[in-house]
Amino acid sequence: MTPAPDRGRTPRPEVTPGAGRERPPSRRMLGGMTSNRSLEALALTKTYGTATSATHALLGVDLTIRTGESVAIMGPSGSGKTTLLHLLAGVLAPTAGDTLWGGRSLGSMSDKERTALRRQDFGFVFQSGQLLPELPADENAALPLLLDGVARPEATARARQWLSHLGLGGMESRRPGELSGGQAQRVAIARALVGSPGVIFADEPTGALDRTTGWEVMKALTTAARAQGASLVVVTHDLEVARWCRRIVEMRDGRIVRELSQTAGDGGTTAQPGAPEAPQAHEPPQAHAVPTSFQAVTR
Repeated sequence: MTPAPDRGRTPRPEVTPGAGRERPPSRRMLGGMTSNRSLEALALTKTYGTATSATHALLGVDLTIRTGESVAIMGPSGSGKTTLLHLLAGVLAPTAGDTLWGGRSLGSMSDKERTALRRQDFGFVFQSGQLLPELPADENAALPLLLDGVARPEATARARQWLSHLGLGGMESRRPGELSGGQAQRVAIARALVGSPGVIFADEPTGALDRTTGWEVMKALTTAARAQGASLVVVTHDLEVARWCRRIVEMRDGRIVRELSQTAGDGGTTAQPGAPEAPQAHEPPQAHAVPTSFQAVTR
């Protein structure tokens, strides 16, 4: 499928799989602008059940994610990390507290407004990708634009630019069943970025991948988010994944118990200072330890 001309711009060169990747599409070329806004959680509380059999998923969580910042939320199963992500993204409504996006309360928005917010201002990457099996890669990546009323030729042209940047040039017509796990996740990353969102939410984005493929996906995700100036919120149980982010937030029993901030760089050889080295072939798994390039922040 050949993309329609994009308003007189020079057509992008075709990139074959494995070839050198293009620079990320500019915000101007994509027709959007990543917003200069912060995301704030204010005393977020989420309770399920009744007063006699209540489950407290979150207990008064405060968190600020600055423009362009990457934050990993870690914790064991049941700690509240995915619930926090869903409240930050407006997928769930809190029992108490509020989420502010650019100073505006998500709680004050109608369901229609929150739906539009998730489509236009937020991008999502899930563990399983959640691609539509009947659609080719370019149409899967273009879905947020198509749902927002962008004409199909323009939407798929923008999607193809991101797919090419993420190393999937020449694979635009492949359906999810014809892609590897890592390739499918890069399609999901393109879908998350195609509308130039202000925040990208990634819920266990490497959970279904092997270590090497996971490293490649995290490098692609963090590099692309930084190129667009988007904030990145990653939920993970894996410290190797969390190390790609500039800040780690650790949760236990519905509360934030510790934060770790990045302090040392690596000369720019990876997507983020302190990001893990690329795994070697047949490298045995290593025990997790807090990296020396992070320092604890007392709460």
